[in-house]
Amino acid sequence: MDTITGEDMYIVENRERCDEAVKRLLANKMILAYIMRYCVEEYKDCDINEIAEKYIEGEPEIGKAPMRPDLSGKIRGSANEDSSLNEGTVYYDIKFMARARQGDDEIGLIINVEAQQKYNTGYPLIKRGIYYCSRMISSQYGTEFEHSEYGRIKKVYSIWICMNAPRERRDTITEYGLCERNVVGEVHERVENYDLMKVVMVCLGEDGADNRLLRLLNLLFVGKNSVSEKKQIMSEDFGIPMTNELSKEVNSMCNFSQGFIERGREEGIEIGRKEGIEIGVEKGIGIGRKEEREQNHIASLKAVMESLNVDFTKAADILKIPEAEREKYHACITNDNNPADSDG
Repeated sequence: MDTITGEDMYIVENRERCDEAVKRLLANKMILAYIMRYCVEEYKDCDINEIAEKYIEGEPEIGKAPMRPDLSGKIRGSANEDSSLNEGTVYYDIKFMARARQGDDEIGLIINVEAQQKYNTGYPLIKRGIYYCSRMISSQYGTEFEHSEYGRIKKVYSIWICMNAPRERRDTITEYGLCERNVVGEVHERVENYDLMKVVMVCLGEDGADNRLLRLLNLLFVGKNSVSEKKQIMSEDFGIPMTNELSKEVNSMCNFSQGFIERGREEGIEIGRKEGIEIGVEKGIGIGRKEEREQNHIASLKAVMESLNVDFTKAADILKIPEAEREKYHACITNDNNPADSDG
């Protein structure tokens, strides 16, 4: 597959293609099996290969399953029934059906996986996850159950792979769901009658500590390993067969990502160079080499953070800012100051 670099397309186009490559990679059944094994409690005791081969039904839909089920624009039933129309249709990144064992019975699950580049979106991401779960439940009317057959509602999962999470959330997996709480007296409903939705936030970081899913996803989307190293580790350490199809997906994702990063790095450096000079001219001061370099770094860091939607640490990694200088630049960006104006 061709390598796409910043010279071949605008950053927006490259971001879209990179996102598509990430989705296709996450939709690989072996990678989905790892996600299910560590995020879906029904599979906590299952073997990875067993999940991939036995429990995932059909092929996952990638960007095809609409969040609103009634794309024809028709309203079903009376006003107090589900009456959503197809305006503003949103599509799930990845959605698929799965089977699982529950005691002596077998149940069906509906699982959604979302690849999220930006954690701080201006709204609580967890609320979006709850909305996705709610839509997956309500859209079962007319497909999984009709009329008053609510006992046939399938449990749903919305799993969010967050690649640029805040520092305090990195290398964490957090689950949110419905639970029973006795307010007066003590009664106990069967868990399967209310445990119908789970939102799971998987926040990537550095190495994933002792969790194999976090280590795998960090390797794929955060790690600085070469493409060949990623493939070797996936095969040898995680037992994921490197088929021709998966190999192409890894190549594609890494190529798009690298092109996107390099374009952002080049533009950040150029913007920093120009803005650094302009800042000096506006203030009417003579800029020495050290001051100009610091101004360029700050402007470059800001440009990369904005264009790539990454935090300061990631931007500093991309621009290869020395560790000894990072604290100073971070303070300047946080306070919107310039090191040339300070005593440090």
